[in-house]
Amino acid sequence: MEEGRFLHRLIHNSRSEVMELLGKNDWREFVDSPIAVLMLGKTNCKACEEWTTELDDYAPPSGVRVGKILLDTPGLARFKIAYPWVSEIDILPFNTIFIAGELKKQWAGGGLERLQNRLNRFV
Repeated sequence: MEEGRFLHRLIHNSRSEVMELLGKNDWREFVDSPIAVLMLGKTNCKACEEWTTELDDYAPPSGVRVGKILLDTPGLARFKIAYPWVSEIDILPFNTIFIAGELKKQWAGGGLERLQNRLNRFV
């Protein structure tokens, strides 16, 4: 799928949730958003797929963008240089919350309640 396109679009009760699949040309604009939840995963990661499915049904607070970067996608060198801690990630999926480009929170694993508790600190 082309980067910057919507990874998943589900319509439930006339509302639409969107998770963005990010790549080399749009990750910076995404993390610079007012509030961005970024999931890091890999293509063949079962836990990443399960977390993506949970996020598909999640209705984030207004103004919060949700996106995903697949770390095994070619062309992400600038992302990995900008965030050298990415090379030390050993548990996937891995999640981050950026506020206007500044990394505020990071954790491994899934869980919508866990995500919402972390977001509550910023929204």
